[in-house]
Amino acid sequence: MQKRRNRVRTDRGSRWRWLRVTGWGMLVVLTSLSWAQEAEEVEEAPAARQFNSAALIRFEGMIQPILEQYFYRKLDKAKALGVDLVIVEIDSPGGYVHTTLDIAERLDAVDWAHVAAFVPREALSGAALISLGCNEIVMAPGARIGDAGPIFQDDDALFRHAPEKIRSDLVRRVRDMAEAKGRPPAVTEAMVDMDLEVFRCTHRDTGEVRWMSEPELQEDGGAERWDQGAMLQESRQGLFLEVNGAKALEIGLVEGNADDRAALVQYFQLPKDPVVMETTWVDTTVMILNFPVVTGLLFVIGLVALFIELSAPGISVGGLVAGLCFVLFFWSRFLGGTSGWLEILLFLCGVVFLCVELFVIPGFGVAGVAGILLMVAGLVMASQDFVPMDGLRIGNVATSLLTVVGAGAVSLVAMVALSNYYGSIPILNRLTLEPPVATNADEEAIDDETGKPRTPTSTEGPQIQVGDWGLAESPLRPAGKVAFGDEYVDVVTDGSFVDKGKQVRVLQVSGNRIVVREIDETA
Repeated sequence: MQKRRNRVRTDRGSRWRWLRVTGWGMLVVLTSLSWAQEAEEVEEAPAARQFNSAALIRFEGMIQPILEQYFYRKLDKAKALGVDLVIVEIDSPGGYVHTTLDIAERLDAVDWAHVAAFVPREALSGAALISLGCNEIVMAPGARIGDAGPIFQDDDALFRHAPEKIRSDLVRRVRDMAEAKGRPPAVTEAMVDMDLEVFRCTHRDTGEVRWMSEPELQEDGGAERWDQGAMLQESRQGLFLEVNGAKALEIGLVEGNADDRAALVQYFQLPKDPVVMETTWVDTTVMILNFPVVTGLLFVIGLVALFIELSAPGISVGGLVAGLCFVLFFWSRFLGGTSGWLEILLFLCGVVFLCVELFVIPGFGVAGVAGILLMVAGLVMASQDFVPMDGLRIGNVATSLLTVVGAGAVSLVAMVALSNYYGSIPILNRLTLEPPVATNADEEAIDDETGKPRTPTSTEGPQIQVGDWGLAESPLRPAGKVAFGDEYVDVVTDGSFVDKGKQVRVLQVSGNRIVVREIDETA
């Protein structure tokens, strides 16, 4: 019995020692695995962000093609500076849909720097879409973002919500941008869809929290996998989602909050303040030349200068001034983003048609009318950007057309005034040649047949006097040729058009400039 008890105690001791050895071994193994996992995590952990230099581009006001092109110029300048952080400071109520989407896609394609949007006050409508194209969004806690529902201008000039076809494309784009940047797609979709409701959903197994819409919830397993929580109040029916900076950070729409630029520098831990992209003289000039009043003034000066060139051919001053005016117009539209080569080709074709009508084809017909229409079409089309997603924008078309027609009317009045007082206007009278002054020999010469003093004459060109009659050998619009006997003379009318074959009378002779008027045969 005693041996059996000893054997039992021995077996128990052996088992205890085995358990202790096994326990220590498992502890060592688990500890080693834990250290290995921690070491692996340390190796895989991303390094802290560190930016060497930054550029800040101010994006303010209504988003239009002219602002888009301005932004692209500043973005290219930031790239030339070699910065590794681009901050887009957005303070805008929105703008054209296609313009904002183009800018967002351009920012999304930047691979030479980290792009961050900073919203100190508001980024609404299209400005919110631009923010979604950035790698990171930082907002002031009280700033606002969202309300990006698309609208368009109807035929009655009233703004209405865009049809489903436009909304469907816009929803797809904003969801793609959100998913690419790790933001909740349902939240961004609610900014453009007033009927979408977003809920706070918690995964049953992992505890993960997501902001999801009802369709997303059902697609990802529904109630079996997710607990549907409270609805995001800003996404309730009939409202385009709009939140402030604090709420946007809470729902994962933005990545950070900063009150001002100084706080933004601290947020990104920048070694120095960002380089602010200032407005240059080119930007200011483009802005000024795109004002309708300035555009109309360019048209008036260009047309009047062209009239002066036709009235005094060979001088070239009027032609140079006219060319400069129209070059400035198309240059400003090019940099403003509303003009392309098509508009320039239309305008040049119109000029060619008019020249053919004036100098080649007799009469005023198809070529002349087509030339005028082509020129007007080129000028109007160069003043705006037609995109179906934004509608036709009747107001812009009407403004451009009114500018062109108004400038033409003012130019016509100026041409009539110049035709009557051309030789007496200072500076302009220097462009005309004075009639030759008689010499003493001419004054004292006696006619052999009459015995009377000979009338001073010039030996150069035809001798045309006020009151002489002639026959139009080409259409006068207002310049052309008139036959005075056997002599063909270049003349201009007093502002009216004269058909070929009509009789005209000389009203004024000033050097080589002869002004005529059609004779009223019924008088």
